[in-house]
Amino acid sequence: MKIAVAAANGKASRKIIAEALKRGHEVVVFGRHEQNDTGASTYIRKDIMDLTKEDVKGFDALVDGFGAWAPETLPLHTTTLLHLADIVSDTDTRLLVVGGAGSLYINGDHTKALYEAPDFPPAFKPLAEAMGQSLAELRKRNDVKWTYISPAADFQADGERTGSYEIHGEEFAPNSKGESIISYADYAIAMVDEIEKGDHLGQRISVVRK
Repeated sequence: MKIAVAAANGKASRKIIAEALKRGHEVVVFGRHEQNDTGASTYIRKDIMDLTKEDVKGFDALVDGFGAWAPETLPLHTTTLLHLADIVSDTDTRLLVVGGAGSLYINGDHTKALYEAPDFPPAFKPLAEAMGQSLAELRKRNDVKWTYISPAADFQADGERTGSYEIHGEEFAPNSKGESIISYADYAIAMVDEIEKGDHLGQRISVVRK
């Protein structure tokens, strides 16, 4: 398969790139850094907002690895995601988003998100709200073949690659041990599996370590 990765310099993006390359996929990546630190042989230095339809034409999948944490940059989660949606609109290129856990629901009627829970860390609430808003905007698009993948609450950059994971839906769900943990490496496995299978078009799913 032919896979593009936007915002490729981030840690999650680099794990996804490594997993896709390991499986023999053709991977083209776009990043802002002058130096290629992604592991991909085809690296194009380009800001995510400068990507065009021509840049991603003919790809099977486009992965959105964008992340922003400073208060003034949080709205970019929506701005950049909608831009990527625009450039794959009405094409067969699927858009897969590295999402967040904070917007997962904690009630059955899906009216209350995890970030609204009393014990949710206040420092992460603005980020979770911003990512939740970007997902809400993406849900409005019926012209894009999108999949939004939320990690577990404890998303471990340097966690071990166990090679296994569980898929859940829109609601926050720990594993059988009561843990909500997943490493970037295992998340990357889930992401590339979804790219290969395309089982959850137009859906948000969540993944957790077994």
